[in-house]
Amino acid sequence: MSAEGVIFEVREFCLHDGPGIRTTVFFKGCPLRCAWCQNPEGLSFEPQLLVNAARCDRCGACLRACPSPDACTACGACVAVCPQGCRRVCGRRVTAEALAAELNAKTAFFQAYGGGITFSGGEPLAQPDFLVELAGRLRPVHLAVETSGYAAPDAYRRAVAEVDLVLQDLKHPDPGQHLRFTGADPQPILENLAWLKASGRPFIARIPLIPGVNDAPETLARFAELLRGPSGLMRVELLPYHLTAGAKYALVGKTYAPPFDERAPLAPDLSVFAARGLSCCVM
Repeated sequence: MSAEGVIFEVREFCLHDGPGIRTTVFFKGCPLRCAWCQNPEGLSFEPQLLVNAARCDRCGACLRACPSPDACTACGACVAVCPQGCRRVCGRRVTAEALAAELNAKTAFFQAYGGGITFSGGEPLAQPDFLVELAGRLRPVHLAVETSGYAAPDAYRRAVAEVDLVLQDLKHPDPGQHLRFTGADPQPILENLAWLKASGRPFIARIPLIPGVNDAPETLARFAELLRGPSGLMRVELLPYHLTAGAKYALVGKTYAPPFDERAPLAPDLSVFAARGLSCCVM
């Protein structure tokens, strides 16, 4: 029987998730709680109802259609009857076999434009069996995985073995600050990064630049120290924080209140990477 997973988006024509023109599959569920997360709808591992309360006129159609008003099950009954179109279900359960059939229909396009498929999230390695089977059904398409690296060693290594490129996110080099801003101990990430470097597998290190959190020259230098040395590292990509990060929180019933000054200017010092022989760019 094919493994089942939960995804929340299949986005086509992506240009920054690996080489060529790609399709990115967003896996639902993430073990981290980064203070700057731009995909709050990807945190829960279950399908959920998103509501644009600003457009709701309180007509009551959703309540009349709901089969379980005391505990939402994201069944979607209210979506069909909402006259304002302010409700939608985020996330769908799908087998690896069914999703592979959907994605393989685009194989000729990927080959023509030097692209492929990228697994992102959420955290794709939180659904390792689904990811590994899906990847095996998509060959010979070029495959990439974007991951925080926060995963059991076995899950991490199995996933890396199935893809051509790893987009390895790094949040903070200091364990205490990493715990503060992501809610998780970085030790599993550091161990997986060390293995990835030793394996020689091609990867791109991605660092989200958060003002006042990890953008100081000394912090970037610590990132560079983690990444220096023999490995398959292709380059380091710095991803500047965007003020739109909190735009979707209201849809999932959350308030976005980052514990940093999101309007503080960013001026990353790329020289700390160059000094250690690492190619680095700002995306």
